[in-house]
Amino acid sequence: MRIYVKNMVCHRCILAVEQILQKLNYTVVDIQLGKVEIQEQLDDKALEQLRQQVEAIGFELLDDKERQLVAQIKSLLIRLLQSEHWTLETPLSSYLAEQVNRDYLYLTQLFSQIESTTIEQYFIQLKIERVKELLTYGELTLKEITFRLNYSSVAHLSAQFKKITGMTPTAFKQVMPHHRTQIDLL
Repeated sequence: MRIYVKNMVCHRCILAVEQILQKLNYTVVDIQLGKVEIQEQLDDKALEQLRQQVEAIGFELLDDKERQLVAQIKSLLIRLLQSEHWTLETPLSSYLAEQVNRDYLYLTQLFSQIESTTIEQYFIQLKIERVKELLTYGELTLKEITFRLNYSSVAHLSAQFKKITGMTPTAFKQVMPHHRTQIDLL
């Protein structure tokens, strides 16, 4: 049985959901950001028990096919940003359409309807949060972050960063611990 879980944004999220499933004695066949495959078929009572368990730690089961698709898009974008050095051979729109096997126009309309923002704006928000994370670690220069996140230039990254956050990356570094947003809240 395939189950979609909202707000799974990192490896720890996967581990937390996997622990719940194991505690409930379900056999996990596959688990990824936002999607779990278990061997068992759950009846309504078992599904409700699972729902309560995952909601207790900040996740949400998605029953609606459209919301599942939006969660899948979000997971794809998050995974893309978490890779060490990512580049796309095709535009983001083509990548997403291919990954979920749907027309991009449908995806963008659905995403905007459910999330009240476009896929592109959501992706920019994710990228900025990733920039904040990398700046906080202090291990990479702004130029290295620019390369890692596939920006065309430091100036482009800085302009986008300032537009979203209201401050430059340098100013952020001076006040950084107080201005990060959890990815699952985007």
